[in-house]
Amino acid sequence: MNDILDLQRFAVQTTTTKGSGNDLTPEMKTYYEKRLIDLAEPRLVHDQFGDKYPIPQNGGKIIEFRKYSPLAKALTPLTEGVTPSGNSLNVTAVTAEVKQYGDYIQLSDLLQIAAIDNNVVQCTKLLGAQAGRTLDTITREILNGGTNVIYAPKVVEGKETAVTSRANLDATSLLTVDLIFKAAATLESMNAAPIDDSFVAIIHPFAAYDLMRCEEWIDAHKYANPENIYAGEIGKIGNVRFVKSTEAKIWKGSGCPSGLAVFSTLVLGASAYGVTEITGGGLQHIVKQLGYGEDPLNQRSSCGWKATRAAKRLVEEYMVRIESCSAYSSTAEAN
Repeated sequence: MNDILDLQRFAVQTTTTKGSGNDLTPEMKTYYEKRLIDLAEPRLVHDQFGDKYPIPQNGGKIIEFRKYSPLAKALTPLTEGVTPSGNSLNVTAVTAEVKQYGDYIQLSDLLQIAAIDNNVVQCTKLLGAQAGRTLDTITREILNGGTNVIYAPKVVEGKETAVTSRANLDATSLLTVDLIFKAAATLESMNAAPIDDSFVAIIHPFAAYDLMRCEEWIDAHKYANPENIYAGEIGKIGNVRFVKSTEAKIWKGSGCPSGLAVFSTLVLGASAYGVTEITGGGLQHIVKQLGYGEDPLNQRSSCGWKATRAAKRLVEEYMVRIESCSAYSSTAEAN
């Protein structure tokens, strides 16, 4: 009997009442909540370089970003004693709507008293991974809708042929050092500021395979200050630092070369995009005890998560997407 009661307490985190049997320890709540967030955050690669704009509670679901157009150079000399006509501000508003996401796993009382594994811990691991991939994908899809695209050229007997669409890529259209420098030059020409000291590229491991063997590649552990690296960072070329993620975008099928996957490598400058959530509505871990809801025999408990999220491209000129094939294009699947 004591063992059964202990298992039931271990499954509990959040309740809506304070009746007998609902006494929960703050330590358990903190432990599970932190565990879920820790599991989710390593997968939020696409979020970590966006500007954060939380919406205050009761501030609505829609956030408005305002962008001021730069002023043209004032090259006309002033006339002595004559006041010039002056200039005016031009503001462009961009809006994004926050939406709520989440999922849960239901557990039975029999599972809790008979199973060998600690199922709340296992649920937390699975849900943390799911939450991280879900929230990361929401931001990823927004970023990969950007308008600045560079397609890897075809290469036949050492001669390059320009490619102007995703469908026209082929197995020779691989990611190269030249394309990275071209993307960085594009950002610099648009006066995009670096993130910390460099631009940042989010790259898939299969695309990184084609790039990491070049002479210009510097592994992250060889940096002068290797402790100051991003989550998932693997190395750099020139003024571009690379963060690897299996969640980097892959296309395959409609609109792609026949039988080949196409990989996205996002090269980002500072303030290229924003990420927002409602304050207090960030990633939450929710564990319900046996007997919650309509459960007269205390047969069901659950473990779940929910979060609010929205992402928005703010300055198209501050991000460049390189699309290329890879040595793994024939076997990779879309994500």
